[in-house]
Amino acid sequence: MADEEKVKNEASEILGQYQNLPRLVVFDLDYTLWPFYCECCYEDEMPYLYQHAKGILHALKEKGIDVAVASRSPTPDIAQTFLNRLGINSLFVAQEIFPSRTHKTEHFQRIHRKAGVPFSSMLFFDDEDRNTEAVSKMGVTSILVDNGVNLGALRQGLSEFSQKTASSSRSKQK
Repeated sequence: MADEEKVKNEASEILGQYQNLPRLVVFDLDYTLWPFYCECCYEDEMPYLYQHAKGILHALKEKGIDVAVASRSPTPDIAQTFLNRLGINSLFVAQEIFPSRTHKTEHFQRIHRKAGVPFSSMLFFDDEDRNTEAVSKMGVTSILVDNGVNLGALRQGLSEFSQKTASSSRSKQK
């Protein structure tokens, strides 16, 4: 618990370094928030998150930034059970967990409709480059993670989001 609080505090410090923050941060589940494919698990197993994930989620919520899930899981029931068991289910304003052949674009269309947040105001973390590439084309700042979401990935995401937002507002002023 002390580690989670420490990560939350560090994530809050990182968030405080940026003027332009996303309105919504979207996370994939498998190999982004947790280190496994939930379809390879049983519902009665005890799931666990990557070390920094829970602290980052709580820091975002504390800062007033909404969070959502976009997962192409063939076992949404197991994913939902795991989110509940981990005590993080209530943190998400939208959860789009279903199998899809369209990368994550369909998930993001649904999240956009539910949350009412423009794609340009979203930040997305995923472990598959095909998903980050497809969603980037929609205008979402997308970050590819190697070993799950962590403080380094959060810093990278906020930096890229901030740069993109700044350059977008500069081009509008011309």
